[in-house]
Amino acid sequence: MLATVLNSERAIQVNIEIMRAFVSLRNMLASNAALARKVKSLEKKYDARFRVVFEAICALMTPPEKKRPMIGFKGKEA
Repeated sequence: MLATVLNSERAIQVNIEIMRAFVSLRNMLASNAALARKVKSLEKKYDARFRVVFEAICALMTPPEKKRPMIGFKGKEA
């Protein structure tokens, strides 16, 4: 936000790079969605022999769950 308010060459370049980063992120998400659609269509096309392969591909495409640390007081367990 500050880069749009400032009127210097560096601020303009930073703002352009921020926009490019967001466009790149959007393209990566769109390509991941397209890949997921292609895998689903291939999964429907082939029989159960390839089920293990498709399950492995889907497992690689899903992001891992982040473990969240417990917040708050942890008392003594009885």
